Amino acid sequence: MKLAFAGTGYINKIHALAAKSAGAELTAVVNHQPESMAKFAAEFGIPRQYGSVEALLKAGGVEALVVSTPNYLHAEQTISALEAGLHVLVEKPMAMNATEAAAMQTTAEKAGKTLMVAHMWRFDPEAIWLRAQIAAGRIGKIIRTKGCGVHVKWGPGGWFTQKKFAGGGAMADMGVHALDTVRFLLGDPQPVSVYAKIGTYYGAYDVDDTGLVIVNWENGATSYFEFGWWQPHADQPNAGTQLYGQAGFASLFPTRIETKDSVDDGGFSPRTEHRALQGMYDAQMKYFLACARTGAHPIPGGQEGWANIKVVDAAYESSRTGKVVEVQ
Repeated sequence: MKLAFAGTGYINKIHALAAKSAGAELTAVVNHQPESMAKFAAEFGIPRQYGSVEALLKAGGVEALVVSTPNYLHAEQTISALEAGLHVLVEKPMAMNATEAAAMQTTAEKAGKTLMVAHMWRFDPEAIWLRAQIAAGRIGKIIRTKGCGVHVKWGPGGWFTQKKFAGGGAMADMGVHALDTVRFLLGDPQPVSVYAKIGTYYGAYDVDDTGLVIVNWENGATSYFEFGWWQPHADQPNAGTQLYGQAGFASLFPTRIETKDSVDDGGFSPRTEHRALQGMYDAQMKYFLACARTGAHPIPGGQEGWANIKVVDAAYESSRTGKVVEVQ
């Protein structure tokens, strides 16, 4: 499959490595900065370079696009590519808001093309194992969960900290990791209501860097997760999740199942360094390409990404008003 990349930042380099591993043909790269684009093209042996997605689409000869640009470009570039007949893998967060996410999903359905959102923790072996254990009912009906999406003593700069480019701050950047991970482990329930407290306390920027969110799900479970940049401490690593069921307890990072009679760690050793490993991106890209070839609906696709953005929107609204927000 002939693959193009919109964006030349750190994450698209990871996607490019994954694409090479999957045997895709790295065909073109798009960036408004010629020097960055030339360097990216040279590093990955990409023959074609374009200053805009529009120029790429006009030239043709590409089957799929990986969108890893600042958040404000996600919807525009994704919709243009889908309408031109390309499959799209778009970085998280899917869009700036739920209205954009809905338009992206509708376009994918009309075009009959694959739209997948890069929530990469779903492709971590430990997350996959734990999801299977929960689905098998090993801890029974889940009552509540706790999750984490926190950078300790660190935070990003650049467009990530500018609302006009990012839409939101730590919620959009890190909170979605905690949110999507718990949705995956729970089997992707739909959100019913959201309460949140979000603020800016650690930097001079116009986006948030601290927050907590409580989500009630259609299956009766309640999830609490916290997120932030520059936090002095975190109880769990990024995407770490605890799930309390009527028949036991489950944890992701460290990964284990605890019941009255046993403890099962799935054979996973505790990680000495907690970071997103290249292997999960490789698995994610392989899955995306397979869905694009076969027409299978990807999970996480546009529907899953859209549900997450609904929670993000509701969280910001709840924090602004101080009230519980129902999710439509």
